[in-house]
Amino acid sequence: MAKKLIRFDWTMKKMLRHKANFDILEGFLTELLGEEVKIKQVLDSESNKETEDDKFKRVDILVENEQGELVIIEVQNTQEHDYFHRMLFGASKAITEHIKEGSAYANVKKVISITIAYFDLGQGKDYVYHGTNVFKGIHKGDILGLSDKQMEAYNKTKVHEIYPEYWVIKTGKFNDRVKDKLDEWVYFLKNAQIKPTFSARGLKAASEKLDEMKLPEKERAAYNAYKKHLMSVASRNHTIEIDAKEIIKKAKEEGKKVGKEEEQNNTIAKLHGKGKSPEEISELLDLPLEKVKAVVDSLEKL
Repeated sequence: MAKKLIRFDWTMKKMLRHKANFDILEGFLTELLGEEVKIKQVLDSESNKETEDDKFKRVDILVENEQGELVIIEVQNTQEHDYFHRMLFGASKAITEHIKEGSAYANVKKVISITIAYFDLGQGKDYVYHGTNVFKGIHKGDILGLSDKQMEAYNKTKVHEIYPEYWVIKTGKFNDRVKDKLDEWVYFLKNAQIKPTFSARGLKAASEKLDEMKLPEKERAAYNAYKKHLMSVASRNHTIEIDAKEIIKKAKEEGKKVGKEEEQNNTIAKLHGKGKSPEEISELLDLPLEKVKAVVDSLEKL
């Protein structure tokens, strides 16, 4: 029977920054990246937290491995339509903050950005995605490579090894059918459970160290409050989504009676009043973002 364990995001917030627990994170990274990973140090954690409520929406940690590469691991609990842009910003920020002024460009650090998404990010059928930077010839179709001198100087064999790479794990798309050791980790990330048969690197340590019942009473109370808050956020978002669908349905019915422009403006106003962002309204109504922002701006000036 699978043991119920502490959620991975809470573990990142409270436990994985300590050297004694590096074996858990190293195991996860080893199985995901397909190579032996050893963590040298934790450089930062939750650096992008902007509000008190933000800590419940996302948790991140920045570590440096023994090769000097920077690894960003981020858990995102709620939907953000511009999340792809934030992944890019996070990787770029890590690069610029970890190179000395006046240093040669060759000293730019390799960044690996890993997102564990508990919402449906983008459109796709898979549950693990990997993105790299590749230069492909538009006429010959070949892939631009490094010269022999570059490979020797920078200890790289491919151009994409210099650039940031991105991993996205969409837990909601995983069907709980475990086929390999990475799937064992995805199962744990989704369900906070580890089956006795699992043998992926890091999971044995996770099973021993992340037992919810072993938390001190104060920590357990904080953890339970954290889970309760996540449920409240999910419930609130669900309610907003239902209200939005109802507003759109009524708008379509009223559209027969009023002009199209007026109908759209009324619908935008109602969705804005329900807490929907311009980006979300634009996607729901299939309208240009500029138009939605113009209507919202006019409402806020009233």
